Amino acid sequence: MRRAESQRAVKGRERSGVEAPREHRSTIGHFVTFEGIEGSGKTTQIRRLSAHLTAKGVPHLVTREPGGTPLSDEIRALVLVPREETVFPEAELLLYVAARAQHVRGRILPALLSGQAVLCDRFSDATTAYQANARGLEASLVERLNRFAAGGLVPDLTLLFDLPPEDGFARVKGRGYGPDRLERESLEFHRAVRDGYLRLAGRDPERIVRIDAAAPEEEVFRSVLRTVAQRFGW
Repeated sequence: MRRAESQRAVKGRERSGVEAPREHRSTIGHFVTFEGIEGSGKTTQIRRLSAHLTAKGVPHLVTREPGGTPLSDEIRALVLVPREETVFPEAELLLYVAARAQHVRGRILPALLSGQAVLCDRFSDATTAYQANARGLEASLVERLNRFAAGGLVPDLTLLFDLPPEDGFARVKGRGYGPDRLERESLEFHRAVRDGYLRLAGRDPERIVRIDAAAPEEEVFRSVLRTVAQRFGW
């Protein structure tokens, strides 16, 4: 979250009726998001970074999308559980942004306002990559809804764990449990998701840092640590 954008989001939060404690209004936490296709290893890396921050005494929250609050977790089940009924792209998009609107206001912003860092597994970039680039919904509409749901909140840093979808598929199959509804999509779909992410990284290289997720786990984690150390001194 760039500082100016962060301040605008905080002011919007205060207008909505939840004020930041006075002692924390000048100490907004850093917001870091983790993105990537299915099987990219981002969830493993977010757990490892959380352990690293705990060891360094950095207060932080780990959360995910869709989810993060009781209501958003219910929406997660609606979106991801495989079902016989067709889930149309427009309905899918609106479910995702509804979950985000609740998550931002109910969990993410309160943590940031208290001075905590927030590590979030997926955020608005995922909606652009999946619903706009892969589903084919109008990109400008998706971006407007992303802004509305997030209340102007933009990550300080986004770590994009990039690897070929074929490799991601192989990892998903090796997990030992069944794939969710999106993991069951075609290889072509996931290629379009990856393409969407890479387009976003090309548009905003300062915020979105691409990490080679095909590398060994330890090497990937070293890249994560190097990046957050440079940005935040973690």
